[in-house]
Amino acid sequence: MKKPLSKPSSSRSASGAHPCIGEFLSFLETSANVSPKTLTAYRTDLIQYFTFLREHWELGQDDPLDPGRAAPVDVRLFMGSLLDRGIQPRSIARKLASVKSCYRYLLESGTIGQSALSLVMTPRLSRNVPEFLSEGEAARLFEHFPETRSVGGKDVNAPGFEASRDLAVLELLYGCGLRLSEVIGLDTVDIDLQNGFLKITGKGRKQRIVPLGKPATDALRNYFEVRRNFFRISLDGSGVSSRAFVTTRGRQLYPMLVQRMTKRYLSPVTESERKNPHILRHSFATHLLNAGADLKSVSEMLGHSSLSTTELYTHVTFSRLREVYRKSHPRA
Repeated sequence: MKKPLSKPSSSRSASGAHPCIGEFLSFLETSANVSPKTLTAYRTDLIQYFTFLREHWELGQDDPLDPGRAAPVDVRLFMGSLLDRGIQPRSIARKLASVKSCYRYLLESGTIGQSALSLVMTPRLSRNVPEFLSEGEAARLFEHFPETRSVGGKDVNAPGFEASRDLAVLELLYGCGLRLSEVIGLDTVDIDLQNGFLKITGKGRKQRIVPLGKPATDALRNYFEVRRNFFRISLDGSGVSSRAFVTTRGRQLYPMLVQRMTKRYLSPVTESERKNPHILRHSFATHLLNAGADLKSVSEMLGHSSLSTTELYTHVTFSRLREVYRKSHPRA
């Protein structure tokens, strides 16, 4: 017997093209512990899918729509409509994954009795090799920072504060392989300088421990000293965010600021078209693997849920091994 759909708390327009969207999102929010950004992506994908079905089946706005009625051909037509609109294959695969997740929930909850989604294969995607800095470029990135240390709390100005903060941010992006969102969301209580580690809350709110190297530890220690003196002078120490990295007004950093900052510091050292925070994360993983780190350890430090994701970086290791083989083996 099918379980009747509970009436969503929001309106039809807020729930999307079918009331099960609101129910499914509520389930994800309370049981799967997904982030607000992920919930928004699910909502958008499912609204597109159910709106397509309603139009494809020529249903009126008030006509009931049975999700279990969808056949494989309906789902493939949905994917084809996205291609016709210029949506990239990788985005289409993500949308299909959202629909499949929703249908699994509908099956398990008894809302529908059958699902054809298991018969629809996710299109195979080419795996792009991530861009990264050379080790020389990474070294040059940190060579030309101005003196940022405060002396006895005197003459602490905004440029000195921003330079010490920026250096610490870059050290965590490259030295710890953090995501942009993880750097922005880092709280001061999550940093243990004495024992040399960070407690990171990553995707899906999963937590992991990441070691701190000496350059990152030194940069953080200096930044916190400069920050303490700067806000004692400029804001009398009040109204400052508990986040580790803040603006000169004491507010949490925002993504665009970090992206602009990263581009500014990367521009003199690399000709890569991508001068964003993620290239430093890619460089972190690539350089570790090149130096002989094992794949599982790198995967854990990056916070990947699957080793297959980290395997994207092994192309560099294999290239290096191939070069060593050609130079060293008599029968290469």
